Amino acid sequence: MAVPDATPASRPANLRRLFDDLLSFHGGQHWWPGESRFEIAVGAILVQRTSWANAGAAIAALRSAGLLDRHSLSRVSPSVVEMHIRPAGFYRQKAKTALRFAEWLDHVGGFSALADLSAGEVRVGLLSLRGIGPETADCILLYALERPTFVVDAYARRILERVGVCPDAGRQSYEALQTWVEQHLPADTPLYNEYHALLVAHGQSLCRPRPDCGACPLARGCAYACGG
Repeated sequence: MAVPDATPASRPANLRRLFDDLLSFHGGQHWWPGESRFEIAVGAILVQRTSWANAGAAIAALRSAGLLDRHSLSRVSPSVVEMHIRPAGFYRQKAKTALRFAEWLDHVGGFSALADLSAGEVRVGLLSLRGIGPETADCILLYALERPTFVVDAYARRILERVGVCPDAGRQSYEALQTWVEQHLPADTPLYNEYHALLVAHGQSLCRPRPDCGACPLARGCAYACGG
C-alpha cells in the first residue's frame, strides 16, 4: 500500500498547524448531532450524497415515528422506512442500508457487544453491509463508537492537497491517506472528531471546488491560493 511521502520535520507539523488554524477561524463544531449512538449511526448512512439539513429532516421523521432504535427499525418494511427518509434522497437504497445496519446490530447484540471488539473487527462487520463504505463505516466508528479513526472524505482530500500538507492526497487510496494522517496525529477521538468537522466546515464555506481564496485564512500559506 502506497503511503504519501512525508518529511518528519515539515508535513506532520503542518497537519497539526492546519487543525489549529481551522479551529481558530471556525471555532468548535461539536459534532456529530444525535440523541443516541443509533441515531448517530443512522445519520451517517442518511447523510451520504446529501446535506445534513436533508439528513436531519429524515432523522426527525424517523424519531417522530418511533423508529430510531435497532429493535423498532429492524422490524418494519423497507417501504415504511422509505416513506420517512425521502428528504435524504436515494431513499430506496438508504432504507435498505439502514435496515441492514439495524438487523446486523441486533444480531451482534447492540452497541454494548461492539465495545468488546477491536475497531478493526467492527469496521470489517460494517463494511460487510451493502451500502456502507469506508467513509460511512469510519463515521460510525468515530462518532457513534468513539474510536479514534480519521475520516477521509472529499473535503479532507481537497484541503490537505490544496494547502500542501499532503500534495497528492487526491490521488491516494482511502486507506493510504488515512494511514498517513493517523501516523502523524495522536490517536485521540476528540481530535479526529473536531478535525473532520472543521474540514467539512471549511470545505463547505470557503474551500469549495471553486474556492473563495480571498476570504480564506489559510490563503497566505496555501499552495493552491498562491498558484503552486
